[in-house]
Amino acid sequence: MKPARSVVSSASTQASSSAQPPLGSSVDRRRWMQWTGATLGLAASSHGIASSAKAAENIDPNRPLNLAVIGIANRGASNVAGVQSQNLTALCDVDENYLKDAGKRFPKAKLYRDYREMLREENDLDGVVISTPDHHHAPATIRAIEKGLHVYCEKPLTHTVAEARAIRMAAKEAGVVTQMGTQIHAGANYRRVVEMIQDGVIGNVTRVHVWVGKGWGATELPEPQGEAPSNVDWDLWLGPAPKIAYTPGLHPASWRRYRAYGAGTLGDMGCHYVDLPFWALGLHLPSSIVADGPPPSDDYCPTGLKVRYHFDATDKHDELDLTWYDGDRSPKELEGISVPGSGVLFVGDKGMMIATYGNYTLLPKDKFADFKPAAPRIADSVGHHMEWMQAIRGQGTPLCQFDYSGPLTETVLLGTVAHQCGRELKFNASEMVCTGDEQATSLLSKTYREGWSVDAAAAANV
Repeated sequence: MKPARSVVSSASTQASSSAQPPLGSSVDRRRWMQWTGATLGLAASSHGIASSAKAAENIDPNRPLNLAVIGIANRGASNVAGVQSQNLTALCDVDENYLKDAGKRFPKAKLYRDYREMLREENDLDGVVISTPDHHHAPATIRAIEKGLHVYCEKPLTHTVAEARAIRMAAKEAGVVTQMGTQIHAGANYRRVVEMIQDGVIGNVTRVHVWVGKGWGATELPEPQGEAPSNVDWDLWLGPAPKIAYTPGLHPASWRRYRAYGAGTLGDMGCHYVDLPFWALGLHLPSSIVADGPPPSDDYCPTGLKVRYHFDATDKHDELDLTWYDGDRSPKELEGISVPGSGVLFVGDKGMMIATYGNYTLLPKDKFADFKPAAPRIADSVGHHMEWMQAIRGQGTPLCQFDYSGPLTETVLLGTVAHQCGRELKFNASEMVCTGDEQATSLLSKTYREGWSVDAAAAANV
């Protein structure tokens, strides 16, 4: 690994332009490139970029922030708890039962079923927390950004590669404070692992293995079954996805298994586990991706997947491979050693390290028996939500902001595209195309259902 060890680094300044291609329509490649051309060569690690021109602007430091939450149950309930110290001005969910319950706990909050309506009518908001299924992340986020609102959005940041690129650049241009919801990024163990990898404790890292035993996949589509219950606005739940009859099981739990709404295990857990090597090694975007799994489906995600990402050398790291495994492709042994059910294995020229959420192990154990880590230098987090809220007030910078989490999301989702195509992809990050592969390039974006497309230049008028 190369000697650049800064945990906080800078990136090139984005050039401004007049308009972005509509998000959710078929992307005109030339127009896209005209809008993005000067902005795609960001530094490999963007931690510390202060996309905070609006931070603390006209905000009385003595008043709570006015926040809205879109998606308020399940994972959304955790996010509500994370920001409930502030003034929850508006709450939005397609399920009326969730809204009724939240209304009892937050009687001053205005309740909405449709976030488009909420963002059109609420004019005193400081920020928005988005906890919807993946297919709603970008439509909600871009609308919030274009309204000048700070955004906290659950992982993966978006449903497609193009969406991740679009909202990253839109947030940067708008100067809003952002954070992707991958709470383990705030954990102390991750920070200690990052420090040791960057300090060269195991030497130059050329291989990384990342695996999760979980399997968010399917082998068939669930059957539609009549009318939706009266408490669920099914058309709003579908949102930008194709219109289908009510299908039990998609709401509230199993939507991650199906391509129209999620990205399987890799989309769900990749942003947690790939996050660690991404941060520690200063990764940005891969140059090639190849996936192995069951025959691909346009409808459902695989029950197991193995994806090899190749990263070209940068000033942060030498050339390296990162391999992802999930579900029934998850290994029991790697590099000649037994491994736990989920984790990250860094392979360096002076040793190895296995890291999980809460622990790390240096290998071989006898070599590192007397090892003592250096004093911590990455400050403990004030909390993943609090990082974002403090940054809105001009205090610090969220470490999982969109300049960092956007490329992380792109990388994760490129693995799902490679599996769908069934061949190795050569990814040109600066042009956002899969070289010589029109099919793969077409899968980097998608078309939204009528009524849900967003023209970034006019999104505030929904």
